[in-house]
Amino acid sequence: MSMEPQLVKSAERTVRILEALAGSHDHLTLSQLQQRTGFPRSSLHALMRTLVELNWVETDAARSAFGIGPHALLTGTAYLDKDPALPFAQETLEDLRDEIGQTVHFARRDGAHVLYLATRESREADHIIPRVGRRLPAHVTALGQVLLAQLTDDEVEALLPDPLTSLTSHTITDLAKLTGELDHVRTRGWSYEREQGTPGVACVAVTVDYRIPATDAISCSMPARFGPGNIEPITEAVIRHTRKLAATLRREGIR
Repeated sequence: MSMEPQLVKSAERTVRILEALAGSHDHLTLSQLQQRTGFPRSSLHALMRTLVELNWVETDAARSAFGIGPHALLTGTAYLDKDPALPFAQETLEDLRDEIGQTVHFARRDGAHVLYLATRESREADHIIPRVGRRLPAHVTALGQVLLAQLTDDEVEALLPDPLTSLTSHTITDLAKLTGELDHVRTRGWSYEREQGTPGVACVAVTVDYRIPATDAISCSMPARFGPGNIEPITEAVIRHTRKLAATLRREGIR
């Protein structure tokens, strides 16, 4: 009798456990993990023991709660190290941040989410919120909206969860309203959101057009109080630097 189906199930459960731990701000108990994954307690216990021994998961002294372990960081860092577009994107973020003085991000769409690959913080930032490695729902961010606009409305509907996740009182949770906003994005060529993902913060984003459809984008975060007089030059700078990056990546043959 082949063991392949069981091996596949174990691999899937391992990945789901790691995703659950990575997505939690706090350590999770075995009961909490069972609630979030729906896996049988017996198999969950055996998997957790193995992951702890291999340093993919860490546990407290009482071995009663679990968090993501150091070897997960090694894997994530390897992904960044091997991405040929990232060094060029980091240089672009440096230049863009120096010109506009605001926090800028480079991110990639990961299904219905965006994954932050690089960030340069504003030097005037009151506090640093680490973004690299974070994954946010695509529909709540300017980065995600500009990348979703690369897809058809049917593709967007099939991709996104129902109902749409809400992070703030300004988050778009109506699919028809979201697809209307994506039409605006397609028309003007850039996205803008105000406090949909983070209270007090507005963002503009532009796709890095070196792949079709685009998978990556650059955004600028700014105070939500900024008016059109502030937003217009920032948007122009993001467009200019992002187009230059796309041209560089195409010239370098990076796909």
